[in-house]
Amino acid sequence: MWSTPVLIAAATLLFFIYKRIVKSSRFWRCIAEIPGPKGKPVVGNLFDVMKTPEQLFVNRRKWAKEFYPIYKTQCFGKVFVSIMSPEDAEKVINVKVHERKGSGYDVISNWLGNGLLHSHGQKWKSRRKILTPAFHFSILQEFVSIFNKEAEGLIGELMKHCDEPYIDVLKPVTEFTLCSIIETSMGIHLYEQKSSESYKNAVTDLGEIMIYRIVRPWLLVNPIYKLSKVHAKEKEYLDVLHNFSESVIAERKKTFDINHNSYSVKKRRAMLDLMLQAQQTGADIDDAGLREEVDTFLFGGHDTTSMAICFALMALANEKRIQNFIKEDIYNEIIEVLGDSGRPPTYSDLLKLSFMERCIKETLRLYPSIPMINRISGADIKTHSGYTIPKGTDINIYIYDIHRNADVWENPTKFDPDRFLPENIAKRHPFSFIPFSAGSRNCIGQKYGLCEIKAALCGILRKFQLEPVDTPETLKYKSDIVLRSAKEIKVKFVPRK
Repeated sequence: MWSTPVLIAAATLLFFIYKRIVKSSRFWRCIAEIPGPKGKPVVGNLFDVMKTPEQLFVNRRKWAKEFYPIYKTQCFGKVFVSIMSPEDAEKVINVKVHERKGSGYDVISNWLGNGLLHSHGQKWKSRRKILTPAFHFSILQEFVSIFNKEAEGLIGELMKHCDEPYIDVLKPVTEFTLCSIIETSMGIHLYEQKSSESYKNAVTDLGEIMIYRIVRPWLLVNPIYKLSKVHAKEKEYLDVLHNFSESVIAERKKTFDINHNSYSVKKRRAMLDLMLQAQQTGADIDDAGLREEVDTFLFGGHDTTSMAICFALMALANEKRIQNFIKEDIYNEIIEVLGDSGRPPTYSDLLKLSFMERCIKETLRLYPSIPMINRISGADIKTHSGYTIPKGTDINIYIYDIHRNADVWENPTKFDPDRFLPENIAKRHPFSFIPFSAGSRNCIGQKYGLCEIKAALCGILRKFQLEPVDTPETLKYKSDIVLRSAKEIKVKFVPRK
């Protein structure tokens, strides 16, 4: 096995050879014009990014402010250009030629394969066409009863611990979202899967490995990575994740009937059923393709939503005026829509919770579940500030910084749901708020996610008053695939009388 010094020396030699070949190319001339943190010879910004996940998050926010609206980082000749303005985000996200996902997604390809998140071209179009009907409003109506049932379980778990000084909300909320995505999209119950706890832990552990690789560029070279101890740990976690998704598919195949639907008598099917139907009617999706999409939806449908709910609970705990001390507040809106009988909300009821929706959007502005997306420029891009991003560049679009851009959002750290009143939305650039990305590759499950978050908040806020423990100022974050708190997210739950 090669030692790290040998690998670094080899990478250094390759860097010099590569630099000599391309130093006069137009690509590098364009890149040289873009500002960024000053790097070291050969290694570039390696020592700036090779930090703890917490420090890396801090560094990225510092660079976003210092070099706004664009900066570059380099490591061993590998370049990433980061953008933080809605105008430049639109130039990338809203243009078809730039739809290919960037190399930042390669670190999750061993897990998610080449599914809807990572694929492009005809394969992406084919999968998107198969899966889009799973999120039609008629099937979302069927899902609400499942969200309500799982919310009852979440409330029961919170009630057990409400006499404690605080509850770390991540574990019970993640249980809620994982139960919900498995039953709604896979057609089975979580309790049928014995390895659910191992699955949740493996998701977190694998996320940490991915960041570890990203900040050590030599580990992005697969032959080198496979020699490392980290690769062995990744394989261990992947076995857990893939065994779980394969068991979900196998369980559903036992009961799947192409002539009957998953929900009610409507001609709509759960996501996994749609893929099984497509497979049985000759579509180009084999068992490996089924696992790709199941893995993608299990991750995207539970981890992102659970973080959104956790941050919403923390934010609302710090905004008592929004909970129930002003005329327009979430609790009164829930009572106005549902009455005080305690009946669960319907899909139609959830649509009427307009103030709650504004609060959720403000949560997603301040705490976007996916803080960054990564694309490859399919052609040269002339930025709003006059720089040229050459074709073939890895581009990081930092949603977190766009959402806190003081040029767009007055007093950007303040929690203010009125930002999402129609008259205020009309004044802003359409790409100033993109928690679900935008353009043709926007999140296929965004309506599902909003519906699930509403159902959870509706159940929780009818039963509890939230009181602050953690505050927006005390929270620390770490770089990850999703926006994560570096530690717990603590909230005090007080039963309503």
